[in-house]
Amino acid sequence: MLSPNSLQVVLPEDWRAGGFGLYVHWPFCQAKCPYCDFNSHVAAEIDQNRWMRVYCSEIRRIGAETQGRILDTVFFGGGTPSLMNPDLVAEIMDTIRATWPTSNSFEVTLEANPTSVEAARFHGYRDAGVNRLSMGFQALNDPDLRALGRLHTVAEAQTAFTLARDTFDRVSFDLIYARQNQTLSDWRRELSKALSMAADHLSLYQLTIEDGTAFGKRHTAGGLPGLPDEDLAADMYFATQELCAKAGLPAYEVSNHAAAGAHSRHNLIYWQGGDYAGIGPGAHGRLTLNGTRFATETPLTPSAWLGKVEKIGNGENPRTAIPGSDQAAEYLMMGLRISEGISLSRHAAMANISLNSNIINELRDNRFIETDGDTLRVTAKGRPVLNAVIRALLP
Repeated sequence: MLSPNSLQVVLPEDWRAGGFGLYVHWPFCQAKCPYCDFNSHVAAEIDQNRWMRVYCSEIRRIGAETQGRILDTVFFGGGTPSLMNPDLVAEIMDTIRATWPTSNSFEVTLEANPTSVEAARFHGYRDAGVNRLSMGFQALNDPDLRALGRLHTVAEAQTAFTLARDTFDRVSFDLIYARQNQTLSDWRRELSKALSMAADHLSLYQLTIEDGTAFGKRHTAGGLPGLPDEDLAADMYFATQELCAKAGLPAYEVSNHAAAGAHSRHNLIYWQGGDYAGIGPGAHGRLTLNGTRFATETPLTPSAWLGKVEKIGNGENPRTAIPGSDQAAEYLMMGLRISEGISLSRHAAMANISLNSNIINELRDNRFIETDGDTLRVTAKGRPVLNAVIRALLP
């Protein structure tokens, strides 16, 4: 029997249970939002032709390693991918289609900010093959948009959303709650307004103050007053579940709500333990090759990543093989985020050991989890304390 720390993968094709996707990171923004800890940069000039050559080179390199696979999804994330020229997106998509066959439900998502200039690009993205737009609204009132460092107004967001809904098959947008001086009634009104806009998917995040961000520095210095306490933030979370469920967009993941059939297929690859290639500065990936699952990552700075690809034809840092026990822990942590839950037998095959039945019984008796045959999922009661549930279950 294999030890839990073995590098061998018990199920070499396990990734097929989650699918195969491609993440393309565009690292540039017009301005750095004060709450953002993503790998994003502000640049005065961008040579998009150079980026085109390097992206396409990396796609072909990954494609050579993954021949025979069917590609399920592509996600252009950032940064602000709606700063990419439509011709750049089109060339990337042409290279992708020449590299892999695509699934019948092929999903191509692009993240966008709702400024009027970027909205004018929507038709070009659609023609390139984008069929899902994810828009970063973050708030639906102008004072809070300014406080969050956003460059658009509510009116611009609504105009861009209308255009997006008329242009793409599927449209999602993000909002942040538990903001400074926000009351529960404020959030209920704002979320009700968002739900009335007829999006089929909403990503709703509680504001978190991250180290290394402008908000983090202000908070440390006592310059970020009015943040809600834990009880108020919890009330906002429960109001979110209530209003979204009534509107037909129940939570299918901790922070994501969707109508039937409108889930983010790309993000489900992450949560269900699929394989995904990551290209671009700071992009991460998971690839199963020759029976071993690898973690991949790339240099953070745009110039370092570009130079690495141009110099040696490979933008990745050295890959790390993931032990079966770590694969199992990752599957548990990601899979319990979604309403579907995890397969107990799949987890056991990765870890070479079953989860502790006594702990499962205790969590189930306290209604934090439920089991149904081979499936273990977190309940509505357990979701607000998900991290504690995961800690209890991890060996």
